[in-house]
Amino acid sequence: MEARAVLKYARISPRKVKIVCDLIRGKSVGQATAILMQTPKAASEYLLKLLKSAAANAENNHGMDPEKLYVSETFANPGPIIKRMRPRAQGRAYRINKRTSHITVVVKEK
Repeated sequence: MEARAVLKYARISPRKVKIVCDLIRGKSVGQATAILMQTPKAASEYLLKLLKSAAANAENNHGMDPEKLYVSETFANPGPIIKRMRPRAQGRAYRINKRTSHITVVVKEK
């Protein structure tokens, strides 16, 4: 049995989130929480909130033991890109891509 938590349309690039996802994949929930609390990346705030939500879903909705939970999978997929224009020299304009992510954290019981 597994429990999951999904965050959609997070205003952070999936490339930045995947770095932090790799740190916690396969770890116990307690250990993953400690890692995320000490990681100085913007994505760690999103993932910490998602991890707590997934653990709460496992405990309340599926009746799993919170001590036995571990992060079985975590991934970030690209969401829609918000496109903006930036003025440049000689009347030109460059496109700025503001990327979004769909982040998923799945916990299972050992």
